Amino acid sequence: MRLLHTSDWHLGRSFHRVSLLDAQRAFLDHLVATVEEHAVDAVLVAGDVYDRAVPSLAAVELFDDALRRLAELAVPTVMISGNHDSARRLGVGSPLMDRVGIHLRTDPAGCGTPVLLPDGSGNGQVACYGLPYLEPALVRGMLAADGAGHTAVLRAAMDRVRADLATRPEGTRSVVLAHAFVTGGEVSESERDITVGGVASVPVSVFDGVDYAALGHLHTCQRITDRVRYSGSPLAYSFSEAGHRKSMWLVDLGPDGAVTAERIDCPVPRPLARLRGTLEELLDEPAYEAHTGSWIEATLTDAVRPEEPMARLARRFPHVLSLVFDPVREDGGTVTSYASRLRGRDDRQIAEDFVHHVRPGRRAEPGERALLGRALDAVRLAAAEADEGPPPDGSGAAPSRGAAPAGGAGRGVAR
Repeated sequence: MRLLHTSDWHLGRSFHRVSLLDAQRAFLDHLVATVEEHAVDAVLVAGDVYDRAVPSLAAVELFDDALRRLAELAVPTVMISGNHDSARRLGVGSPLMDRVGIHLRTDPAGCGTPVLLPDGSGNGQVACYGLPYLEPALVRGMLAADGAGHTAVLRAAMDRVRADLATRPEGTRSVVLAHAFVTGGEVSESERDITVGGVASVPVSVFDGVDYAALGHLHTCQRITDRVRYSGSPLAYSFSEAGHRKSMWLVDLGPDGAVTAERIDCPVPRPLARLRGTLEELLDEPAYEAHTGSWIEATLTDAVRPEEPMARLARRFPHVLSLVFDPVREDGGTVTSYASRLRGRDDRQIAEDFVHHVRPGRRAEPGERALLGRALDAVRLAAAEADEGPPPDGSGAAPSRGAAPAGGAGRGVAR
């Protein structure tokens, strides 16, 4: 069986205020063409279909058009919700869509119920399980997880998968879609932090027992193992992805469950470039002529901030989008910017660093770190509940009194 694995479309997202709708439309055209050209048997979309819980009308229209075209090709599509999606909104109409081969799996309670994909080669069915993004505080009770973190809830969901698989005829092959951060995965600056309790990653062993795990969330196309892979996002969503090769996985699942995979490149709307130097160097360096058509992030190292740097850069680089100042000191060092000091640090680490900043010589103590962690988790939970409503079994912990509302600080915490 031939599968096309993609994820993290983020329909409706912009790039430094530049609309990407046309680029996303070109990608979806490419996806449909790939399905036809390579005789794909099923499409797997591993979450973050939209960029926000309430997407724009233009983003919804793009999504609707893509599903219509896939349904017309009679190619089954299995799709899960990610941490950017509203699971309930994305799942509206799923029973009707099932009838035309579009299978939206957004309800955590259905983790153990597969979509059975027929193999046109006569090698039996493939059981395809959709595990939507699992916010631990919202689904722990529903899944009877033995812990409060990502590993516990994902392991509980996979236990349901393995239990169902054990009831299937011998030789049934299995595929799982999941939206999670697996240990060892390479991150970029454009993924939203899903840290809960200070631990976001899950071990790859969680997916033991299935033939292929199609993952979403990380934006870099990568192989964790032969059977566990991220497709990455089809477009670059931050300058940290300037060197990324954007692609999808074309996966062949053999009759014995053997996996072979190749990358199918995605269209590039405009290359990215990160340039660094003084303003005069950026304006005069002949080698930079190759980047005049690129989206540019320019880092200026001038000791004194030049006049009108953005306007002057734009005359040579019409698509310059981001300007960063990193001045060189007289001793040859650099003045580290606040943004660069925060890069790569999660919300909890930033909060602990702030405590140390306002209380010099005394870092946050264990009890204080635990309190900060609970406060951040409460804000995250409030934001998730605002999107999805309370957990069906009422098991989610209530936000602490005084926690920021989901539409305010909560959105700042969950990047």
